[in-house]
Amino acid sequence: MANQSAFKAMGIETVISAPASPLQNSFCERFGGSLCRECLNHFIVLNEAHLRQIISTYRDYYHKSRTHIGLGKDCPISRPVQINGSNEIISTPVLGRLHHHYSRMAC
Repeated sequence: MANQSAFKAMGIETVISAPASPLQNSFCERFGGSLCRECLNHFIVLNEAHLRQIISTYRDYYHKSRTHIGLGKDCPISRPVQINGSNEIISTPVLGRLHHHYSRMAC
C-alpha cells in the first residue's frame, strides 16, 4: 500500500476500495483493460523505461486521438471537427503502427 502521508502532502484525498471489487474503481479498471488489450498485449517490454514510454505514448493516443462512444465519438481531449478540407486523409502511425491517427490534409 502506498504511503498515505505522501498523498496527503500533495493535497490528494485517497479512497480505499475493497480488494477484488472492480466496480468500486471502474474508470481505472476500464483504462487498465484497454491498455492491456489495445497496447501491452502486442509488445515485448524490455525494461521499465521502455514500459513507461509505451504507456505514455498510449495515454496520449487514448486522450487525444482515440474516439469514445460514450463521448459521442469524440476524444476525452476534444478536437475540432475537420470539414471543408481536401479529400486527402493523412494517416499518422502511433505505437509502431499498432494504432493510427487520421486527419485531413490542409487545403
